[in-house]
Amino acid sequence: MRLSEEEINQRLRDDLELQEMLTLVATLELPDWWMCAGYVRSIVWEENRYERPDIDIVYFDPIDLSEVTEKRHEGQLRRLSDVPWSVKNQARMHLINGLPPYKSAKDAISQFPETVTSIGVTKRPDFELYLPYGANDFADRIIRPTPAFQNDDDRYKIYRQRVIEKGWLTDPTFHVE
Repeated sequence: MRLSEEEINQRLRDDLELQEMLTLVATLELPDWWMCAGYVRSIVWEENRYERPDIDIVYFDPIDLSEVTEKRHEGQLRRLSDVPWSVKNQARMHLINGLPPYKSAKDAISQFPETVTSIGVTKRPDFELYLPYGANDFADRIIRPTPAFQNDDDRYKIYRQRVIEKGWLTDPTFHVE
C-alpha cells in the first residue's frame, strides 16, 4: 500500500500514544523541538515501536550547548514517562557529526543518515510533520542515504553500517540503495 504524505500525516495524528508523548515533550518548552527518526518511522510502517532503542527528541538552542542540559531534559521526560528518551541539542551535534553547523533542528533532521530516518513531528502548539525527502521512500520502503551521507565516502560507510545493523539488507520488505 503506497502512502502519501497526507496519509502519513493522518496516521501519525491518529496515534494516541504518539500524541500523548508529544504533549509531554511540549511541557519542556524546548526551542525548535521535534520527535524524530526510528520511533516515528516505526509508527508510519506500523512496526513494533519498542524495538527501537530510544525515542529521539531534537531541539535547537544555540545559547545553551551543554550536554548536561540535554541530560536534564531526558531526566524530566523520564519522570513523566518511563520510556528511553534521547534528547539532543542540534546546535552542538554538528561537532560530533563532523558537519558544518546546522541552521535549525529541521536542517539537522535533513542530514540524518537515511531518508527514512529524516522524519520529524512536533506539537508547538499544533501538530506538524516534517518530511524533507517526501513520502515515497517511506511508502516504498526504500532505504537510501541522504545527500549528506551519499556524497562523502566516510559518511557513506557509516550509512552502510547502519543498514547492516538495522537488518534492512536481509529483510525482503525493504529495498536498499
